[in-house]
Amino acid sequence: MAQYRCNECHTHYPISTDLMLCPACKSKQKVNEPLRGVLEVDFSVKGKSDLSGTSLSDIRDWLPVSKQSFAPIPVGNTPMWSPTRLSESLGLNNLFIKDDGANPTSSFKDRASWMVSAFAKENGINEIVLASTGNAGSSMAGIAAASGQKVTLFLPKAAPAAKMIQAQQYGANLILVDGNYDRACELALDYSNKFGGMNRNTAFNPMTIEGKKTVSIEMVRQLEKAPDHVFVATGDGCIAGGVYKGFRDLIEAGVIDEMPIIWVVQSSNSDALCIAMEKGHFEKISATTIADSISVDVPANGYQLLGYLKQYDGRCIRVADDAILKAQKYLSESSGLFSEPAGATAFAGLLAVKDQLPADSTVVVLATGNGLKDAATAAKGNPLLPEPIGSINELLVSEA
Repeated sequence: MAQYRCNECHTHYPISTDLMLCPACKSKQKVNEPLRGVLEVDFSVKGKSDLSGTSLSDIRDWLPVSKQSFAPIPVGNTPMWSPTRLSESLGLNNLFIKDDGANPTSSFKDRASWMVSAFAKENGINEIVLASTGNAGSSMAGIAAASGQKVTLFLPKAAPAAKMIQAQQYGANLILVDGNYDRACELALDYSNKFGGMNRNTAFNPMTIEGKKTVSIEMVRQLEKAPDHVFVATGDGCIAGGVYKGFRDLIEAGVIDEMPIIWVVQSSNSDALCIAMEKGHFEKISATTIADSISVDVPANGYQLLGYLKQYDGRCIRVADDAILKAQKYLSESSGLFSEPAGATAFAGLLAVKDQLPADSTVVVLATGNGLKDAATAAKGNPLLPEPIGSINELLVSEA
């Protein structure tokens, strides 16, 4: 039977919609630090002891909600392919891209939204409340639309317009916040505390990490083994935490033997986790990165992820915003994948350390969202559009 387990004190609790954080550890919460007492789902998967048959074919088998509760929308099972030209240019023989921009709302966040939606439905809750920099909000709105649920979304007013429009298109109640993501989180919590509904805030709701772990299960199924290295762009730490949780569940089930090396990649303008790795404690920063999906002052899932990084010898590296733009362009031109800046951040991390990796190691870059979600930022990495022409003669004159 599934239970919650506190990532700090390891106390077990029954799964309940009224419980989001460990009460004992939550009481130690200080201002401007990550969430204390993040809960993980302690879920034993029986009969998943090998890579054969159907043991990994349905990610819902690894989740603590009945299959009937999930929204009828095709989340997950996203493509993973080897970009031949890119592999050759980098000297990596087994490079793969896991393209989660192929999810229904073009974002990795659909994995968490699908899980939260199912958990809410199974418990008779019809309104879901959350804060987002854009992707989680539009994702939750899209999944909820398929399930017939209401979404109230708090979004910083500086979020990309495409993500705002996408959320509205799905029917979300959009509330713009005069502040950053951290402020939006505070308001979303205030709202759910006052008016009810299920809060989907990342890491705060244990089901967000549980949904995100499914990407690791798919990687192992698609590769028929565990990768050696996985590169993950990181802001609040929930995606990377989910990646770790998925591989850990696979290890505990006897499917794989070892944890891959996880490379947490941050913008140098939003590097709270890297600072914590170096100093041993978290400090509040003022994030200003162009990669809006990972622009976070205080990483909500910081303590859980930091624990995983230390336990499994993970790596945290920084890349400059200019390097992110160049990586985004390089990835598009060399593989045909147009990833948003956060996804390109993971690739920029690979570019920064590729010479440290054995040529035959199996490397996966997690691309978390479609580039069209933030075309304005991508435009900064491209030259100005040419002047329009009226005839081919004008083109010949301009080329002369």
